Amino acid sequence: MAQTVCVLLDATDAARLAAIASDRCRPLKHIQRASIVLLSSERLSVQDVARRAGVSRPAVWRWQQRYAEAGVEGLLRDKTRPPGTPPHSTETVAEVLALTCSEPPGEVTHWTGRAVARAVGISLRAVQRIWDAHRLQPHRLRTFKRSRDPAFAAKVEDVVGLYMDPPAHAVVLSIDEKSQIQALERTRPDRPLAPGHPAAQTHDYTRHGTTTLFAALDVLAGTVLGRCMQRHRNSEFVRFLNAVEAAVPPGKAIHAILDNVATHKHPKVRAWLARHPRWTFHFTPTSASWLNAVEGFFSALTRRRLRRGSFTGVVDLQAAIKRYIAEHNRRARPFVWTKPATEPAKAPSALTQTDGSGDRLTAARMSVAGLFQTKGLARRLCSAT
Repeated sequence: MAQTVCVLLDATDAARLAAIASDRCRPLKHIQRASIVLLSSERLSVQDVARRAGVSRPAVWRWQQRYAEAGVEGLLRDKTRPPGTPPHSTETVAEVLALTCSEPPGEVTHWTGRAVARAVGISLRAVQRIWDAHRLQPHRLRTFKRSRDPAFAAKVEDVVGLYMDPPAHAVVLSIDEKSQIQALERTRPDRPLAPGHPAAQTHDYTRHGTTTLFAALDVLAGTVLGRCMQRHRNSEFVRFLNAVEAAVPPGKAIHAILDNVATHKHPKVRAWLARHPRWTFHFTPTSASWLNAVEGFFSALTRRRLRRGSFTGVVDLQAAIKRYIAEHNRRARPFVWTKPATEPAKAPSALTQTDGSGDRLTAARMSVAGLFQTKGLARRLCSAT
């Protein structure tokens, strides 16, 4: 004989349970529990309630009793249960953290989860949970470079001042070279992306030579002037400067931001600079070429066009680079600084320089302390200094 339990519902509980049972955004367990109580109120047997709700008979008895004890709220929360394995003590956690941050024994360079688990006497998963809770990642390694330039702060203020407050009637150009770009041809055609399968590319390739891209990024417009040349010498750099000189309208001063490679400081380049008084070179600090804005364009070029590309020769590679630059210039937009400095700026008189033409160049409208707070630059500056 089937057991039957009649659940008596008032109008408020019945409306609330009906809303829960018809709500498709609710968790399935809440919908099933509400259905069990609603079906039980219709004087159905336990077996019929279990069949129509899609649960077992013990589940029907359990949630009938839970509703009788705690009402609708009891159906929406689970009872807390003690963990099957007690949590590790504070001493064990401290031992794992201290061991992870110490030098490992033997000839290995870092601790692994299994090595820490063996040393402490706990499971690998326990070590991983402790690492996750304390944000420890011994398998990862980040590189950094410390700039030892004695004029680091002054050069940063000069360069960032050009980005944030460029002088009037002037063009600010970020100039650099991406050298030794290889024309690699894959030995087999690439396999396209498909559901469940990523795009595939052969690991072997044929080398067809290299080219060097000279690029000048207009900071105010976001456009790029690029020239591909076979070699990276001072003579090629002077040829590129002549191309930039011809592209910039007359009557405008040109402020060029460059890194400290020897090509940019060659005597022939200095002689060319003396013959063109509207040009002013601004060098980034030593070991801080990331401050050059054109590096972001080189990164996008590598990721979006070169890394997965297959080129039949240097001419094909150069044509692809030219097409990418033309496409970039059609949709170019300048970078806009949006996060202000939290520190007040120094007086303009203490942060201005005079170029060869007598124009006043604002080097920076913020102090170095305020500069450290700017978006995207704070982390790099802190790591560099």
